[in-house]
Amino acid sequence: MIIEMNSLKEKVMNSFEKILQQIAICDPKLRIEIFNKIRAKLFEYSIFTDPVTNVQWIKTDRIEANTYNPNKVAPPEMKLLETSINYDGYTQPIVCYYDAENDKYIVVDGFHRYRIGKESKQIKEKIKGYLPLVIINKPLEDRMASTIRHNRARGKHGVLPMSKVVADLSDSGWDDKRIAKELGMEPDEILRLKQRTGIKGLFKDREFSKSWLPLKKEEKGD
Repeated sequence: MIIEMNSLKEKVMNSFEKILQQIAICDPKLRIEIFNKIRAKLFEYSIFTDPVTNVQWIKTDRIEANTYNPNKVAPPEMKLLETSINYDGYTQPIVCYYDAENDKYIVVDGFHRYRIGKESKQIKEKIKGYLPLVIINKPLEDRMASTIRHNRARGKHGVLPMSKVVADLSDSGWDDKRIAKELGMEPDEILRLKQRTGIKGLFKDREFSKSWLPLKKEEKGD
């Protein structure tokens, strides 16, 4: 059995080596396209289903920032990130959602890595105007939650933008329990963020007694 497995591995690698030698003489753009397809095909047959198993190199002009990211990085840290990428290369791909209707990739996590690859002339030349992406296929509110989780895991998120994210998730139908679970928050933190959106947004589904105690609709008498 071991001999058969070794024989199979040798045959596969020999065949693959011949294919790679043919790809090596293609122009860079075609080589990138071919390797993207190879990685995608390998992903189909891989035992690992995590997005990082299928890294795709995509042109920067097909990538766009999202409109809700509350993460901010100071100029010195951005410069350090540029230096890191310049010396070490991209060690983490950018997480994106593919918008098929507009043929665009929307950043979910890695906005600042995206900015460096797009704005730094040195980095852009080094990676030939491409960026490494992994793709997640989720609806908008789930992508917003993914962005927040990534930011909070690194300890970086802005309070005011976070207030809007919580308000948007609440408007989309998420209750406080789900928001807390998905974003890794405590109930009192959600309450504070909701308060920043105003009383109307905080108590939109409640009615008040004369003593200003909020009553749930199901608690209201006849």
